[in-house]
Amino acid sequence: MARVVELVDGFGRRITYMRVSVTDKCNLRCVYCMPEEGVKAKTHDEMLSMEEFARVVRVASALGISRVRITGGEPLARKGIVSLVRAVAAVPGIRDISMTTNATVLAPMADELARAGLNRVNISLDSLKSDTYARLTRRGDLASAIAGIHAAQRAGLRPIRLNAVVLRGINSDEIESLAALTLKHDWDVRFIEFMPFWGNGGLFGEEYVVPIGETRRRVLALGAQGPAASAQSQSGPASYLRLRGGLGQVGFISRDGDEFCGACNRIRLTADGMLRPCLLSEASIDVTAALRGGADDDAIADLIRLAVATKPESGKSRGADGGWEARPLSQIGG
Repeated sequence: MARVVELVDGFGRRITYMRVSVTDKCNLRCVYCMPEEGVKAKTHDEMLSMEEFARVVRVASALGISRVRITGGEPLARKGIVSLVRAVAAVPGIRDISMTTNATVLAPMADELARAGLNRVNISLDSLKSDTYARLTRRGDLASAIAGIHAAQRAGLRPIRLNAVVLRGINSDEIESLAALTLKHDWDVRFIEFMPFWGNGGLFGEEYVVPIGETRRRVLALGAQGPAASAQSQSGPASYLRLRGGLGQVGFISRDGDEFCGACNRIRLTADGMLRPCLLSEASIDVTAALRGGADDDAIADLIRLAVATKPESGKSRGADGGWEARPLSQIGG
């Protein structure tokens, strides 16, 4: 299948980025992502194999996908993850491979992942206090996550981006201390406005939301490096600024998709083989049956085109009850 110049949706957006969720399981139970009991276990046959993930990426690359992010759940919990990184890195046209991880088991794997072709990591780090981190993750060890961050840096996985979901009264008192990490390290720290997904088990509602404007004002009070320091990324969800003297950037991600939907360049592949054109849209295209039914690459390509064609203009898709998407965030791929 010959490589085309670009893959464009119905609103003129060029789609170049695929997020691949390799598992919906995780070794943590973050309160904003997954119920305390975890998610219902899927059988081995219900999940795509590493070879199937790699095949979809290869076909997507021929359509213009050049960036891949490997997500979960926790992707490092999936057996064979290094081999998948290596396979994706070997696909012609893939120029950037990243991973979203909680980093608690990253330390012993960072060098091997870098050698396989991983370029960079986004790491969930919601607190710098051991007790708060344990409360938010329900079982996590902060020291292990910090060790993973430093191992990623030593392995040359850059840029390192640390993502913090802000919850009022739980870790909202750490906004300044988290932002100050960029003064000591060349890491980016990104604050995420809490989205009350059904997947958090209903424990945290709107009263825990800290508006992103409030977070931004508190960071700005630390001293920004001039009025031109803030810039909206062209296709990602974050806007950035740099503190005066900062080595890294501070980013802000709003739950209001209209801030970045107009330039969104991504589609998603879930662990159970669903192509999702948007994080907050219920639309999905099943690719598993085609992969296992003898479909050729052109047929797989048609499904990817269909997913792109159904990509909504905005991410504000609501369920019948007016709430957010009902599938737990860990099963979508974040």
